[in-house]
Amino acid sequence: MNPLRSVGARLGLALAVVVAAALVLVDLIVVPSLERNLVDAKVTQLSEAAPGIGSQLLNSSGFNIDNTIQAAAASADARVVYFQVLSFNPPRLSVYSDSSAVTSADAEDDRLALRAFSEARSVKGTVTVKGVRYAEAAYPVFGGPVVLLRASLHDSLRSIHLVRRRLVVAGLIALAASLLVGYLAASIFARRIRRLERAADRIAGGDFSEPVVDPGRDELAQLAAAFERMRQRLAQLEHARREFIANASHELRTPLFSLGGFLELMADEELDPKTQSEFTVTMREQVDRLAKLATELLDLSRLDAGRLTVERERIDLVDLADTLAEEFRAVARSTDHILSVQSSGHVQALGDEERALQIGRVLVENALVHTPAGTPVRIDVGRRDGAASLTVEDEGPGIPAEHTGQVFDRFYRVEGSKASGSGLGLAIARELVELMDGSIELDVAPGRTRFALVLPAAPKDGSFSRENERLEEPSLQ
Repeated sequence: MNPLRSVGARLGLALAVVVAAALVLVDLIVVPSLERNLVDAKVTQLSEAAPGIGSQLLNSSGFNIDNTIQAAAASADARVVYFQVLSFNPPRLSVYSDSSAVTSADAEDDRLALRAFSEARSVKGTVTVKGVRYAEAAYPVFGGPVVLLRASLHDSLRSIHLVRRRLVVAGLIALAASLLVGYLAASIFARRIRRLERAADRIAGGDFSEPVVDPGRDELAQLAAAFERMRQRLAQLEHARREFIANASHELRTPLFSLGGFLELMADEELDPKTQSEFTVTMREQVDRLAKLATELLDLSRLDAGRLTVERERIDLVDLADTLAEEFRAVARSTDHILSVQSSGHVQALGDEERALQIGRVLVENALVHTPAGTPVRIDVGRRDGAASLTVEDEGPGIPAEHTGQVFDRFYRVEGSKASGSGLGLAIARELVELMDGSIELDVAPGRTRFALVLPAAPKDGSFSRENERLEEPSLQ
């Protein structure tokens, strides 16, 4: 992989761009602002001192004016020039006294002093003389003379230039550090991402043995936790798939082998009518067993394809419970189960009667198959909170707590329990009842297991008139 395209390089470059942008902003905004503030402060200082110095010079005698102007220059920390008026029109000024001991030629034609005299007001600003920048304030004294205060900005500007150079040096160091730190931090981050990538490749390849672990506490760690949950779920599905293949093979092989044996016996042996009748009954049971598995697989494929439809009609749950009890009464008697029906009056629901009966068969069959002989099994019908329910309750050993969240999964069968079918019954039942806007509830307690088929209750006043309205699951394609 191109190193410049790595996360580390990109993050390092991004940090470098941020640092460089910050330096440019400092150089374009902060430094000029600091320079402007320093100049303005110096100009303001001179402007505030000028009137007082002007009064002192005006009141000073001629022979003492040099001492006065030197004292004023020291107190203002600036050069003081005192102009006298030569003419008013045109305005002309001449240096009368100057605190500078070198020369006064550079101040003879000072534009701020002329402006202050012409406009008869205080004037302040900056001037550049022989490449040196100065802060100036000129003040017209009463009677015509003008006092000028000039201070060099060289030291202040030099400090600012020093600050700028140090900022540049510090910025370059920060730029290099940001590149290094950003690259290293991103490299660590990228290693964590690559670990997740390898884990995803393992999972995609069907290897669910190695857990996905990330020691962090950030969003990437949360992503790793989601990967781990996915791995566990896929591992469970893979285990269930293999079990289903084994179970389906067994479920198909056993009745087919049995049918083949009976057909061979009936073809090769001369059997009496009674034995032939017994063989026929057994063969019919095996055919029913095959038909049930084929129906479950067909329903499962239709559910996955979104092509399974249900009707919306009134269902008398009491009649449905009686039908279930009648269908399973012989089975219950053969296993010494006590099968009973209880109801709290006339209860009607909205749904598909055939599908509701299919779900009820799954619940009753599970109760009879997975509980010891002699266990009472009750079918209870009632209303609750605007819904109608058909509950199948048994007093068997119950479902272990660690399995309650998985009993509705496809292909899932509780380990150690008596095998019954392919493990698809409850999964199909839950998807069917959801198509009817209902639900299946599981309530497990020591010595009791209760499955409840809950459907929308039919209106008591008969206002529901859409008989046989078809409900169809949205297509998954």
